[in-house]
Amino acid sequence: MTRSVLFMVLVFMAGTALAQLPVPANPLWKPVADAVYLQEVGSQIVTEQPLAAVAVFRGAVYVGDSAGLWRVDDGHELTRVHEEVGGVTRMKTLGDGVYAAASDGVWKISAAGPAKVADLGASDFCLHNGKVVVASGNSLYMLGEAGPVALVEGKGGDLLGVASYSGTLYVHDGKRVGVVERGDIRYEELADWGEFEGGCTIRDMMALGSRLIVASNEGIDVLRGMTWYRIRGKDGLCYEDTTCLAFGFDGDVWIGTMRGAIRNVKDQYQYFGKERWIPGDKVNAIACSDNAAYIATDKGLGIIAYEPYTLAKKAAYYERWLEEWGQKRLGFIHGVFLVNGEWLREVSDNDVGYSSHYMAAKCFEYAATGNAGARDEAVDMMKSVKWSEEITPIDGFPARSIYAVGEKCLKAGHGSGGLPAEWHPTPDGVWEWKGDTSSDETDAHAYETTIFLSLVANDEERKWATEHLHRVMGHIVDNGFVLRDVDGKPTRWARWDPEYLQTPYGFYARGLNGLEAFNYMTTALHFTGDEKFAAGKQQLIGWNYFADILRQKLAFSPGMITPFDDRLAFYSYYPLIQYETDPELRSIWLRSLERSWEIKRIEAVPWFNFIYGAVTGNDCELDRAVAHLREWPLDLRRYSYTNSHRDDLCRPKGYRAYAERAKPLSPRETEPNRWDGDFMQLDGGSAGGNVVADVGGWLDAYWMGRYYGMITPPQTARARDDENLVTVPKRGLKLGAEPYNGPPRPKLRHEQ
Repeated sequence: MTRSVLFMVLVFMAGTALAQLPVPANPLWKPVADAVYLQEVGSQIVTEQPLAAVAVFRGAVYVGDSAGLWRVDDGHELTRVHEEVGGVTRMKTLGDGVYAAASDGVWKISAAGPAKVADLGASDFCLHNGKVVVASGNSLYMLGEAGPVALVEGKGGDLLGVASYSGTLYVHDGKRVGVVERGDIRYEELADWGEFEGGCTIRDMMALGSRLIVASNEGIDVLRGMTWYRIRGKDGLCYEDTTCLAFGFDGDVWIGTMRGAIRNVKDQYQYFGKERWIPGDKVNAIACSDNAAYIATDKGLGIIAYEPYTLAKKAAYYERWLEEWGQKRLGFIHGVFLVNGEWLREVSDNDVGYSSHYMAAKCFEYAATGNAGARDEAVDMMKSVKWSEEITPIDGFPARSIYAVGEKCLKAGHGSGGLPAEWHPTPDGVWEWKGDTSSDETDAHAYETTIFLSLVANDEERKWATEHLHRVMGHIVDNGFVLRDVDGKPTRWARWDPEYLQTPYGFYARGLNGLEAFNYMTTALHFTGDEKFAAGKQQLIGWNYFADILRQKLAFSPGMITPFDDRLAFYSYYPLIQYETDPELRSIWLRSLERSWEIKRIEAVPWFNFIYGAVTGNDCELDRAVAHLREWPLDLRRYSYTNSHRDDLCRPKGYRAYAERAKPLSPRETEPNRWDGDFMQLDGGSAGGNVVADVGGWLDAYWMGRYYGMITPPQTARARDDENLVTVPKRGLKLGAEPYNGPPRPKLRHEQ
């Protein structure tokens, strides 16, 4: 079904003639297929003592520590097994069993059970010509049916590692790499090109196809044939102080470090840090099954499993998450906090604004798929947006948030700019509404209301939604371009008048606030036709904010990097550029957007990319944006994260680093946010995963991408034919806050 035919079907279903949002006719971006990809799913087993070794054999996962051998059971707990095995320092799966270096010798764990195979103090093992070779002391032994047979006796210190590469045994002693030749070990002239630089501490060595890979405290070195290559931070290696190596399951290599784990797949290095992914910084060993990595650390075991997903399935998963964690209430979306062992919804400083992303997502989803449930939810949320204005005694003045008196929640106790919260009771005593409303809210009202009017509203809904837009934007222009609170004074942040924008508080915001004000007047005029918005626009033209609007994105000092303001700007660019009819003004808005986009695009945050592509038709780096969506973790709890120690903090090729900000981080390396967070902030987060973010921003970006054809529906036959790749089952679980059980939203004026 073509987009135009689908649209006519949706129009018929809604009973209206929608003003569909324009889609670029011949965009310079190429759609990205929603192909099946591997999605990380993390879990952890915390231990009191360090885990030294890990191995996987026929579906069973074994770990070793100073007490002996343990197995991971189905409940993701460690069960002591084979108690005759002493403290374990190293394990490898070789052939038909797991070989363990224990305090009392070398053990083999196989289907037949445990068996001691050598009274040797082993440091490493490998499989060579079908036989197991053991490094012990300064010698190498081959394990046979009659026991160990000496292969090579070294002349120096102890051998700490052994690997079979290209039919030859290679060893290391912690400082040097050597090759076994004719019963001796040679450490010189291993290569004709490049060199393995001495002075480092070698910690592991592994053969993989055409390569011998060496991990040291200074990075990774690779021997290919007779050429040494170095891999360091500038080459993408996230952290150079490496500890161990492991084969992956998808052509990948896992690298342990003193500060986290690294996965190298398809020439990309992916970082997995403490808290979200692993329980401790120091990685001692890694082993992989056919779909998971098991990471032994000083604090326990990190398990990163991989499941086939599509973005469509991820969207369904996140929808289920919102329900199971109790994040929906009265037509708003909320964060959830763990307080004294209980999960509570936050009635925040900005519920109406924050919820706009989820409402926009429902609008885009309905327009892209015709899903009646998405339409119903969009209509319900739009009523709550309208309620936020009707609940206040001031025409056109919307509340920040609404609280049901006595409800069980975290009620925001702070206001703007360090001021106390302004909660006002309704005359009936049932509700309180939060005042001192800012431009954040009015930007959100303009964004979500215009999308609702364009994609969802039928004739009846168009009347009251248009009235809402008229009242809020009318209040602004009627009050001299300010929001005027119950005390008759302008609120702390909602001012667009030149008097305020000349003050120290307002001067830096001249560009952003000017952009917002033009958006309000332009969109209100487009949808209401009221000439007072045309007059308001002329007033703004007279105030001459244009030079500041061109450079609204501030980037000239680290203190001016404000991602939350970027969100407000793109809230405004999106409707303004679409509904501007004056070519000269539109050229200014486009120039401003181009400048902002050039600064912003390094981050690859998809909502910004998609808005830029939607209003310009230009290339908007869809591959990076879609990768960002795929890299969001399934667990939406916020954890602390640290990246400032990393060695790969280099500006990606093709981008300029503005205001001393070098490297964009993957969502798997930071935390989920509503697009008002900073994916270039190296350290941050919330310790312990005690805060649950809402996922409205992700869903807004995904469904916007689907609506504009930037992301296709699942394309492969595998995804189309397998329901498990496009959706998730309903489980009816209650994982977070209790469902809201307070008074319902009252009838709105148009419903009475």
